[in-house]
Amino acid sequence: MSKLEDTIKIKLSHKEVLLMTHLVLGYPSLEVNRQVIKQMVENGVDLIELQIPFSEPVADGPVILKANQDALQHKIKVQDCLDFAAEVIGQYDIPFLFMTYYNILFKYGVADFVNKAKEIGIQGFIIPDLPPEEGAEYLQSMKSCGLSPIQIYAPTSTEERMRYLADNGAGFIYCVARRGVTGQQTDFDEDFNTYISRCRSATDLPLAVGFGIRDKGDVAYLTGKADIAVIGSETIRLVDERGADAVGPFIAGLR
Repeated sequence: MSKLEDTIKIKLSHKEVLLMTHLVLGYPSLEVNRQVIKQMVENGVDLIELQIPFSEPVADGPVILKANQDALQHKIKVQDCLDFAAEVIGQYDIPFLFMTYYNILFKYGVADFVNKAKEIGIQGFIIPDLPPEEGAEYLQSMKSCGLSPIQIYAPTSTEERMRYLADNGAGFIYCVARRGVTGQQTDFDEDFNTYISRCRSATDLPLAVGFGIRDKGDVAYLTGKADIAVIGSETIRLVDERGADAVGPFIAGLR
């Protein structure tokens, strides 16, 4: 069992469902990122995804796409993201993950990037555009460093595919709640229930559900079905509209 999975299971012995949040590093600034993370942790977030901006974030909807583009226009660099991650990991005792796209690892050097992430205390990666079939070097590097390569299930995944992904994953499985990109409304209905049951039967890893999780009702619906509710675009919208100080009360109100 990976360190990340072990931490999640310990947390689940005290909570019915965990909360994972997401932010784009450098958007709107690293200083605002600091304020937001403080608000998140102090109000009960259990895990945080730090997205390293990329010019073509193919899994992301308009809100996160714009955040990536703006961060890059503000000249955020991969090294800035590594330094920032080291800083916040030193401050807060929760798991932090990197979410980004394969080109970032490829240009840095896959093994070097994974080793650096381990050195600063990152516990896992989410790389949406890297299927296991094309990720041998990445998977080996992650295994060598004891980090969790988070794999992604989709409603279109077959049972066979789900089992294959789980065999190549660790930490937890990220279950995309619906087809499409992040940030759109998700309808939790009987089709979703069938899908999450298929996810559960395919793996013993904890299940995180993301894409369109917006409010307390969504989190309540997932309780008992999934282990982790992922809130991404909604907190970015909130910071855009009302500032970093609005994040704490929002997070506190999700349970």
